[in-house]
Amino acid sequence: MTRRPHNVPNPTEFQVAEVRVVLTRKKVKNINLRVKGPDGHASVSAPLWVTPERVEQFVLEKLPWIRRRQEAIARSPLHTGNKPTPDEKRFWRHEIEPRAKDLMDKWQPLIGVKAEKLDFRTMTSRWGSCNPQTGRVCINTRLALYPPQCLEYVVVHELCHLIERGHGPRFKALLDTHLPDWKARRALLR
Repeated sequence: MTRRPHNVPNPTEFQVAEVRVVLTRKKVKNINLRVKGPDGHASVSAPLWVTPERVEQFVLEKLPWIRRRQEAIARSPLHTGNKPTPDEKRFWRHEIEPRAKDLMDKWQPLIGVKAEKLDFRTMTSRWGSCNPQTGRVCINTRLALYPPQCLEYVVVHELCHLIERGHGPRFKALLDTHLPDWKARRALLR
């Protein structure tokens, strides 16, 4: 049987049972689903050949899970701090900057790396970022809303990217070595 791709604009938006769905067609084998904040929409990537009806059916089947994720997003500090005032942003940075610098000083020699620059930003979709080429690490100031172990996880995570760019087995082995409870810490951020 030959499968023909469905010619739909990329991405496509539609509603399924009051859930906003953003569908992107990709060269993937399976339908993938994520619930993204701050609005809790369903982000779906689907193979080119999957019918729109199958995507809708898939979303309907996952509605209980989608709603649980939306509730978790609505309760998370990241959502409650969705539109921070300039004063909140300054406060978050004031809280995070010295703690992050202390953690960098602690972890760089343990991991065997040196970040060339440490920056802070109020980001909406990432906890941190790392540019291995320049050695720049950026930390999300919203981490001020989370338990201290979350900041430590993000610092270690970004420093490990100075050794390994991706999130594959080698990267996870680095996290396992340096921060064995990293999965539990990461779970606090979701």
